[in-house]
Amino acid sequence: MKSPLRLITALSLTILAFAGAPSLHAANNAAADALQTSFNAPPNEARPMVRWWWFGPAVVKPELEKELGLMKAGGFGGFEVQPTYPLALDGQYPGLLNLKFLSPEFFDMIGFTAAKAKELGLRFDLTLGSGWPYGGPMFSREEAVQSLGQSTVAIQPGQTAVTAPAGGGRRGGAASGPPTIHAAVLGPVTDAVPGKSPYLPLKVENGAALLPADLHGATQVTFFTYAQAGLMQVKRPAYGAEGFIVDHYAPGPIKKFIDDIALPEINACGPNLPFSIFCDSLEVSGEGWTPNFLAEFEQRRGYDLTPLLPALFGNGGGIADYEDVRADYGKTVIEVFNDNFVKTFTKLAHDHNTRFRIQAYGTPPTTLMTYADADLDEGENYNWRQFSATRWASSASHLLGRPMASAEAFTWIHSPVFMAAPIDIKAESNLDFLNGINQFLCHGWPYTAPGVEYPGWRFYAAGVFDEKNPWWIAMPDVNNYLARSSYLLRQGVAANDVALYLPEEDTYAEMTPGNLQFAAAGGGLLGRSVNGLIPTILDAGYNFDFLDDGVLALRGKVEGNTLTFGDTKYKVIILPATTRIPLATLQKFAEFANNGGILLCVGDTPSRAPGFHATEADNQAVKDLSAKIFSGAGAKGQQVSAAQLGATLQAKLRPDVAYTQVHSELGFVHRHTDAGEIYFLVNTSNQPVSDTATIRVDGLKPEWWDPVTGKVSPVAGAKIYSGATGIPVSLPAYGAQFLVFTSRALPATNKAAASAPAQLDLSKDWAVTFKNSAPEPDPAPAHLDAGASWTDSPALQFFSGVATYEKQVNVPAALVAGSATGQRQYLDFGDGTPANQGGGQGFRAALQTPIADAAVVWVNGQRAGALWCPPYRVDVTGLLKAGANTIRIQVANRATNYMADQQNHPLPDYSALNADPRLGGNRFGAQDLNQIHVLPSGLLGTVKLVAE
Repeated sequence: MKSPLRLITALSLTILAFAGAPSLHAANNAAADALQTSFNAPPNEARPMVRWWWFGPAVVKPELEKELGLMKAGGFGGFEVQPTYPLALDGQYPGLLNLKFLSPEFFDMIGFTAAKAKELGLRFDLTLGSGWPYGGPMFSREEAVQSLGQSTVAIQPGQTAVTAPAGGGRRGGAASGPPTIHAAVLGPVTDAVPGKSPYLPLKVENGAALLPADLHGATQVTFFTYAQAGLMQVKRPAYGAEGFIVDHYAPGPIKKFIDDIALPEINACGPNLPFSIFCDSLEVSGEGWTPNFLAEFEQRRGYDLTPLLPALFGNGGGIADYEDVRADYGKTVIEVFNDNFVKTFTKLAHDHNTRFRIQAYGTPPTTLMTYADADLDEGENYNWRQFSATRWASSASHLLGRPMASAEAFTWIHSPVFMAAPIDIKAESNLDFLNGINQFLCHGWPYTAPGVEYPGWRFYAAGVFDEKNPWWIAMPDVNNYLARSSYLLRQGVAANDVALYLPEEDTYAEMTPGNLQFAAAGGGLLGRSVNGLIPTILDAGYNFDFLDDGVLALRGKVEGNTLTFGDTKYKVIILPATTRIPLATLQKFAEFANNGGILLCVGDTPSRAPGFHATEADNQAVKDLSAKIFSGAGAKGQQVSAAQLGATLQAKLRPDVAYTQVHSELGFVHRHTDAGEIYFLVNTSNQPVSDTATIRVDGLKPEWWDPVTGKVSPVAGAKIYSGATGIPVSLPAYGAQFLVFTSRALPATNKAAASAPAQLDLSKDWAVTFKNSAPEPDPAPAHLDAGASWTDSPALQFFSGVATYEKQVNVPAALVAGSATGQRQYLDFGDGTPANQGGGQGFRAALQTPIADAAVVWVNGQRAGALWCPPYRVDVTGLLKAGANTIRIQVANRATNYMADQQNHPLPDYSALNADPRLGGNRFGAQDLNQIHVLPSGLLGTVKLVAE
């Protein structure tokens, strides 16, 4: 059924003849008005959250309450509690005491925080456990995460039994002593039945494999034993949370984690239950086994894996079709994880009236169906032109009909800590938005115990979003940007044209016990199959979601010429080169193509049914249908090369957003709502870009919605085409604007006669006072010119804080006289200079900004606005008067300048902490601290008053 907005678009030429048109327009106009109201002042649930690190945890209630109040004042909508490693010894600061994880005192702090969050109207999420992945001190090695090792022993003459070597074979295992044997096989044998495994299972007794009288020509026994996973111990644990990572596939250890850790934490919240319980990173690596896996496998796949276990190692051990065995293995690992882990924690959440949020990527491996078994979808990684876990999570939310997809954001932003500036946050957040994210979990907010030296405690890596950074003065404005954008980007439904199929069955075939990175934050095995196609799709003018077999079977329907998932509809399905595919998936694609949908395969078309037990008849059915779709007479699908993909797409479907030339640095997001068509246009580069965009919308009026200021204005110079609208687009470095098409008509803007801008240079002779962020005496006042860093002065080199620039300005009457006829006045600070992004880990904006690093502008005592990203100009229309005016500019830098003075402010020394047997053990390593240095600060460009 068409929405009212679609009806308006379709009937735009005859709408006045339609009797219901006036009321329809009124309804859409009211919806647009309401949308604009919430855009300007976004609701709390759209505001970014922070990951709140409780170091130790050495927390006390007065400081918890203080920091909660600061979060609220800074414009955050909530937080996620994450207890983590200690940063100080007991008594190192007055009253400091590390509370043991799961102690009554720890639970008391959880309950207090939950109650205060409710009182302040802040969302409260709770990370189960401490550190990551899930685990703790109560788990034995037998209950811990496991992998599968393989070792081969030659048979000696006269032997009746063969003993497995100590140590467990490949991937480690026990350092000494007998290994835990899961299976043993004889072979390869020389008389294997064609089509059967060349390995024979052996009986195991007392750590030895018993040999049959007839060895069938075999000369060796292969043992499959317990082996250590890539990561065994919980990372970054709090005091008392140290221990093994739990076996994520085994019901018994999972239940123990719930009983001993999760339930006590949830119960500690009392009546103030968390909005969600959270599972942080799945980063185990190589945990490809569990003691009951053989039974799980046979139940799910219908055959005994034991004689085929060599297929999981090396080149398959001489087993024909070993890749199909691996595919069944990989698929089973994911199913066991979903059923035994994800569904169990989702049920736990529902039993306690909350939700289960998970970062469902990494290892244990996952598919999009993993998100279907949870409640809230979360990703990580900002790469928008290749496979990323953020688009993985947002695709799940779109396919499952969920309005919100979150990201652990800014994890590695501009390392080391305190180096990230607001421009870094804006530039990286835009990449998350382009990946479909519309809820931010900022990484993060470090709790700081009373008495700790400035700039307080900090995580070993990541951004710092608390008030210790001097540019905190602009934090409410930064958060308004994130909240406005998040709010609009969760309205209506995603309007992506393309569903990009993930060839999961082919990718399962690459999985082994030591190689399980199916979908990772930066790509994983799945990424290799689609990474080459993503830039082509984007550059051709389309946006896309990932699609897999599981969610297609769960929710996918063909409606007309679209593939629909509830209200989400796709006009195009693209398959990368694919060999194995479920017949049901291919049948759905055939139905889509037969109904007029655009179906493209880039490279080889499907030719095999998945699974080791697939028959020749199964394979032939896939081959026949694939040929009918892509190469038979009257074929509805099309096989194309990678080089042909972009042009083929554009020939079959008008691009959603097209510029006069390809701009790989420009991206967009499109949402469809009853209030209008919402486009988010983003410049990801460090230089301004201007061009004309042709948007696939007609019959509606375009408006600019600025997420930085909240201002809305009609688009000037739009051109109407048949089926599209031409829009002049000009975006500054790292700029972003919402382009919203509605049926309403905004009031016309007064226009002054065109004339050259009038300018008044204000760069010289500012009286400057300084307020230290550190508890030290403030530097002496000074007179400074704009255009130079205050760090040029030896007295100010290590100053971190807020400098207030102030001067009296005599404004000529002619410069403000045009306000009534449309002339506007701006304080303009320049554009900044593109810079080398530099080395080091993590994202950083490649721009030397004219303001370092954020400013708040006041004119005649009234706040004109904050400046923290391009364009570095603020509208002061209506605040100025002819004659004398007072202009005050508060400029704040970063805490790193203070930290760079290591002679007077040495960096923390954690050697005593690391040596402590109770609290230490080197649980973390402070990252990149050798890169801390003095950064330019202040008004670095010219300051002009401009009337235009």
